[in-house]
Amino acid sequence: MVLSMLLLPFMDAIVKFLSNRYPILQLIWARFFFHFLIILPCVFFQHGRRVFYQAHPLKLLSPGLFLLGGTGLIFVAIQHLPLADAIAILFFDAVIVVALSSLVLGEQVPLRRWLACAVGFIAILMIVRPGGSGFHWASLIALVAALFWALYFVSTRMMSGKVPPLVMLGWQSVSGFVLMTAALPFFWVTPTFVDGIMMVLIGAIGAVGHLLFIRAFVYVQASLLAPLRYLEIVMQVVLGYWLFGDYPDLWAWMGIGLIIGVGIYLGRAEIATNASRKVKVNDGNDTVL
Repeated sequence: MVLSMLLLPFMDAIVKFLSNRYPILQLIWARFFFHFLIILPCVFFQHGRRVFYQAHPLKLLSPGLFLLGGTGLIFVAIQHLPLADAIAILFFDAVIVVALSSLVLGEQVPLRRWLACAVGFIAILMIVRPGGSGFHWASLIALVAALFWALYFVSTRMMSGKVPPLVMLGWQSVSGFVLMTAALPFFWVTPTFVDGIMMVLIGAIGAVGHLLFIRAFVYVQASLLAPLRYLEIVMQVVLGYWLFGDYPDLWAWMGIGLIIGVGIYLGRAEIATNASRKVKVNDGNDTVL
């Protein structure tokens, strides 16, 4: 998980670096095209041809559409915002997931979690500061990206237990790969050799980062991994300052701190809720914990 969170920010940094020379749509294409090429052999190696005979193909493709929307919008936001600010706003998805869990999945959300969501909203206001001197319209793009990521997580949760995670990840790259490749002739700009290598890295880093993310949950409980997810913001700060001279101001730091705290709380609360639903066998009888 640590490797995943330290690696993925390099993908965003490369996108920000190339965004002044190439269309964002081309960078989105690179993200999904090379991701698909790397993930496909891994899926075949582990699951064979039966990957093509999965049930619910449309449901498997729909998370990929949300992933495509969230990725495209956050790439646009990264082009105009400091890396740390954009990713911190994106992490508001944890708050949106709570609302969607109630509205879409019909789950009961305790009052304390709604209060945590309110704190998360305050944190976003501290980072975005609508109407203030530090406001940038790209912050709203990052917020919409957070909505798409939340929809991606909820749709993925609906498929969990029905499809192996690696197969799900492979199918999720299909939507972006097919749609962006079909549109490629309309926005293609021939890259230099070095820039072409960096475009390959965009997809490679995304694929390897997500594979590491999935593998981490095989070995360690989610409750231990959830706080490590926010190492990504730390790495975004380092790369933003090192490569682009960006550094969050005091209000942004306070908002980032709050959103991290809210995210960790909501993550642990979700884990506790799932644990309470598990059934254990006690003297031959099923008892709901």
